[in-house]
Amino acid sequence: MKYCILFLSLLAMACTRPPYSATNKAYKQQAKRYAKLLKTYPLQDSFATSPEFVGTTNFSMRKPNYVVIHHTAQNSCDQTLKTFTLTRTAVSSHYVICRTGTVFHMLNDYLRAHHAGVSFWGGATDLNSSSIGIEIDNNGSEPFSTEQINSLIDVLEKLKKSFSIPARHFIGHADIAPGRKVDPSRHFPWKQLADAGYGIWYDTTNITVPANFDALTALRIIGYDISKPAAAIQSYKIHFVPQDTLNRIGPADEKILYSLMHKSL
Repeated sequence: MKYCILFLSLLAMACTRPPYSATNKAYKQQAKRYAKLLKTYPLQDSFATSPEFVGTTNFSMRKPNYVVIHHTAQNSCDQTLKTFTLTRTAVSSHYVICRTGTVFHMLNDYLRAHHAGVSFWGGATDLNSSSIGIEIDNNGSEPFSTEQINSLIDVLEKLKKSFSIPARHFIGHADIAPGRKVDPSRHFPWKQLADAGYGIWYDTTNITVPANFDALTALRIIGYDISKPAAAIQSYKIHFVPQDTLNRIGPADEKILYSLMHKSL
């Protein structure tokens, strides 16, 4: 009898499909479609008028130049994984980092995820096309776990080495979408990341701000979209002065911005 029960248990386990088997299949099918398009010869998306195709021997894959960090604004990793595997949501990211520190790599780094939306940083727009998106499992009103930050730093180390991403190009969703997004929240340890080489931080030691200093110009040089000044100031505060919720620039902010501006040049 016990052998029958054991057999039935093993059979049930063998017949149970992994929860994301269907969406994994869809991922593979879509990747194959893109691969087929890239292998097409002669090029089917071409506007050439030449009588014959001449393919260059000098090319490579496009590579990301930014990393954009988010919080999920959801209550569990499972909830986020489901969101990113439903076609109707039209949102995704390359990585999801759970509270336990578990890292899900959901999309090849060379492919374009839908995480940034309408965005701007340092004159660059459409950050989806030039960035890696990392979502951290956090509802936006809680601290990030030590395990998450340790895993995040491990991922950032690999990305920085793989794609030679400059330190100043590790930014947050709020930075590239002022007034529209606030993630990662004021709980996020940006200084810890900057100290590890991912992002910039300020040093106001012996800083003397020139009389003609313009804070909005400094925000623009750092990378922010200043077309809506209050929104740009809010995003700067979320990142660099999280304890300050006032959308105005004071003398201490001028010193911070002066330092950050020079680190961004």
